[in-house]
Amino acid sequence: MKLTVLGTGTIALSPTRSCSAYYVEAGDARILMDCGSGTCRRLAELGIPWQELTHVVLTHFHVDHHQDLPTLIFAGKYGMLPPRSAPLTIVGPAGTASLLERLAAAYGDWVTSPGYEVRIIELEPGGSIDLGQARLGSTKVPHTPESVAYSIVEGVRRIVYSGDTGFDPAFAAWARGCDLLVLECSLPKAMAIPEHLMPEECGEIGRLAEPGMLVLTHLYPPVEMVDIASLVRAQYAGPLVIARDGWHTEFTD
Repeated sequence: MKLTVLGTGTIALSPTRSCSAYYVEAGDARILMDCGSGTCRRLAELGIPWQELTHVVLTHFHVDHHQDLPTLIFAGKYGMLPPRSAPLTIVGPAGTASLLERLAAAYGDWVTSPGYEVRIIELEPGGSIDLGQARLGSTKVPHTPESVAYSIVEGVRRIVYSGDTGFDPAFAAWARGCDLLVLECSLPKAMAIPEHLMPEECGEIGRLAEPGMLVLTHLYPPVEMVDIASLVRAQYAGPLVIARDGWHTEFTD
């Protein structure tokens, strides 16, 4: 199983950080978790075979997490020779089908009928589905009413991605013992809001979840002005990465 970070940024536009997107290779599944602005450029820039994507998994409906989805679907129709024929499965929380319908109303029917099958699965919190040799699970997190976090399990390995979330010990318990916890770290304490995490809270979630590695992402510019690592280390002593676009890691067993 391999994770490549495509976008570590937010809606605060950055020259170095694209909006949220994470590419996971798990068995025969090629999974894109979130698809914010800049995702398609990063896929091409990093040489990722975007033509082989099998699943797009959305955590919630803020634009910085799904903006490039129409571009990706359109690329399958007109950006490939021959055009895409394999189905593309889009997984998300309740309301995902309605989101695609609204995008189709804005851009055209090709969003949901691009000439290849677009399958939509609305996964309830606590539910799970097979992704070939891997399994996708979800849990509710406090951000928007629909927001969820995801886990991808292949064999003995488990990756957890928080999406956008506020502090939630229940989420930490759900993620406990995962090999890799990709966790948002949005704002410094001086700008704290309940819908996002600050470094101190990331450290507490890390302490409770005890992941094999804690990977921080979704960084607004003000949080990069504080010593994120030191603030996290006050609570969490395990392996820590403050991610950049293009960072990747792989499990070989």
